[in-house]
Amino acid sequence: MSKLFFFFFIFLMGPLLAQCHTKGLRPGRELWRGLPTGKQQAANMTRDEYSEQQFMKWVNFVGSLKHSIFKAAKNKLSPSYTLTVDKNPAAGDFTSIQDAVDSLPFLNLVRVVIKVHAGVYNEKVNIPPLKSFITIEGAGADKTVVQWGDTAQTPGARGQPMGTFNSATFAVNSPYFIAKNITFKNTAPVPPPGAVGKQAVAFRISADTATFLGCSFLGAQDTLYDHLGRHYYKDCYIEGSVDFIFGNGLSLFEGCHVHAIAQYTGALTAQGRSSMLDDTGFSFIHCKVTGSGALYLGRAWGPFSRVIFAYTYMDNIIIPKGWYNWGDPRREMTVFYGQYKCMGPGASFAGRVAWSRELTDKEAKPFITLSFIDGSEWIEL
Repeated sequence: MSKLFFFFFIFLMGPLLAQCHTKGLRPGRELWRGLPTGKQQAANMTRDEYSEQQFMKWVNFVGSLKHSIFKAAKNKLSPSYTLTVDKNPAAGDFTSIQDAVDSLPFLNLVRVVIKVHAGVYNEKVNIPPLKSFITIEGAGADKTVVQWGDTAQTPGARGQPMGTFNSATFAVNSPYFIAKNITFKNTAPVPPPGAVGKQAVAFRISADTATFLGCSFLGAQDTLYDHLGRHYYKDCYIEGSVDFIFGNGLSLFEGCHVHAIAQYTGALTAQGRSSMLDDTGFSFIHCKVTGSGALYLGRAWGPFSRVIFAYTYMDNIIIPKGWYNWGDPRREMTVFYGQYKCMGPGASFAGRVAWSRELTDKEAKPFITLSFIDGSEWIEL
């Protein structure tokens, strides 16, 4: 029995123990073999042409990666049983979401659907690492709301500031999580420019293979903490002011509406990729960016930060430069920021920083389908 428990523990804790999600992280020698020296480089190949050639080798390498660390593991989509949550004790199994989660076995290995009836639920929710295969389903993002108001400076259990990580209204630490038709909200107000300790997370996902369908994420600074793992967001609404989609996940946002509520200057993303070997990044396809203030598409939180926007409408709130180097010019050499066939008054590439890219068809291909997150292995809509 103890050996079996150990196996399941390692199986479920994997996404938390690994900061990167790729098998064979180091590119094979064939990727780098044959790099020409100055004498070997063809006389008719300019430095720019040579750089472009090497860049395309890197793009092809990234496109060939398999990110799965659980290739044999499969998502469990058919519910074994369903629980209901309602503010009226007579109308549901539980009156709080956390109570419903706590009722599950310490080690959960079957799909459980928790249906949360319409209402505003004032509570913090935490799903622990071994309670996998949980679905949280609301009655509609405009009808079912989970909210709380902690910030990074809110005192924790020991009286010290709890920090950004623990400020989340709703935190998920287990794999194969699904959320549908529900709103996650942090009620902390928009902080003034330069304020310290005002990070206020509405939702944190710290596990692999999570799906979000028709959900809303409402907050100001640091609304959605896409911490680690592979994630798929479809038809979601995400609102905030500064770095309101951040973290080091490998995530695809499809058909999402991203809305800024910045008073002055804000940033949509702060992707935290810290190494060229990290297979992480954010890709936005067929999305819409609107709102107030002046907005950067992203800030280079990680020195190898990677963000792509494709087929996305951008309102005139986008700062022409598009991207910010986090005050470190060295990051301009290592980040990967790109646009592909975007539209709208804020989508013009003319004023973008020189270290971002307007992608070609070939360059964009690895980032604009479910294969970017190995979706065919675990997503079934």
